[in-house]
Amino acid sequence: MTQYLIYFNDEWVTETTDEGWQQRSRDVRAIVAEMKGAGVLLFTGGLDNDASVFHVVPRDGVAVLTDGPYVETKEVFGGLAVIEVPDEAQARYWAGRVAVACDWPQETRIFRTPAQVPTPDADRAAATPKEA
Repeated sequence: MTQYLIYFNDEWVTETTDEGWQQRSRDVRAIVAEMKGAGVLLFTGGLDNDASVFHVVPRDGVAVLTDGPYVETKEVFGGLAVIEVPDEAQARYWAGRVAVACDWPQETRIFRTPAQVPTPDADRAAATPKEA
């Protein structure tokens, strides 16, 4: 099984009425229940735009924290779902269901396991032409 991240940026959220938000909420809760029932949902949630934000950068081996959000951020991550499905077709299916329920775009990406993260040696080997 492969894990996928389905997520959106706040700037993709479309406007609607109070009734529209209530309907979206019902639709999303139904999709979440369906994902749980199908055994594919690992985690889901949205970010609290009113909560404190901090930015962390490494500097000389020390974590330096700054209150945020980070000034240069152009997109604000809004929420996510992590699913585990047998193939990309299933990831596309669930991402489509979430997009329709929310009525705004979603982006889906596959998670790499630590063993799949490229190393400099692996990158060099992959870039080296193979002899015929």
